[in-house]
Amino acid sequence: MLTKKSTSKTLSENISVDCVVFGFDGNELHVLLIDREDEMKNVASAYALPGNLIYDHEDLNQAAERVLNELTGLTNIYLEQFGAFGNPNRIKKKEDQPWLKAVRTNPNARVVTIAYYALIRMSDFKLNPSSFAKEATWVPLKDIAHLPFDHFDILNQSVNYLRNNTKIRPVGYNLLPEKFTLNEMQKLYEAIFNKKIDNRNFRRKIINLEVLNKLDEKQEGVAHKPAIYYQFNKEKYHSYIEKGFFKFEF
Repeated sequence: MLTKKSTSKTLSENISVDCVVFGFDGNELHVLLIDREDEMKNVASAYALPGNLIYDHEDLNQAAERVLNELTGLTNIYLEQFGAFGNPNRIKKKEDQPWLKAVRTNPNARVVTIAYYALIRMSDFKLNPSSFAKEATWVPLKDIAHLPFDHFDILNQSVNYLRNNTKIRPVGYNLLPEKFTLNEMQKLYEAIFNKKIDNRNFRRKIINLEVLNKLDEKQEGVAHKPAIYYQFNKEKYHSYIEKGFFKFEF
């Protein structure tokens, strides 16, 4: 958002980007939310999706990349645009007005936002103080019930987009560690689709895609039978990211 503190560059008052950043902790899907300004700690929605108005010299992708780089310090993040949100009343909720007046030079300006979703490994994330957020936190997707503006609608649409995309692209590459077990990968898919998946069916289908390389390594220090580690086949991964594959249904 255009703030009263930052005027060194020219920001558009009417176009923004908002990003839904997904992470996976091994059990649950999480979303990265930013803490709103200190003076707004007591509003109903203390957290929001990361986003900002775009600079006049930026295209939309550059703006989204800037927002995420400022927040995480990461580059080459998996990022996809999935929608535009332009309801004239999207930022006119009464509960959001005090915050807008506190941080924007023109709080009454209409803003159309372009929405992206991003996938990052939670272990890679380290908060960088940015122009739009002092703090950020990972929140389990299932625990998010309210967000400011139309961010909850944006979140819901991003989840649907992620689920559809997961059926045709190996998006787990961006959420799992460099090496992982098939059980860990299955847990990720179960978290994304919010349902239990048949173990044998999942393993057969994921192996048949030939997108994984089996490693000569096993888990260590576990009470159960050590599982074999796998890595994504990067050549196959990039091919599937570009071309997609036949729907990966369960």
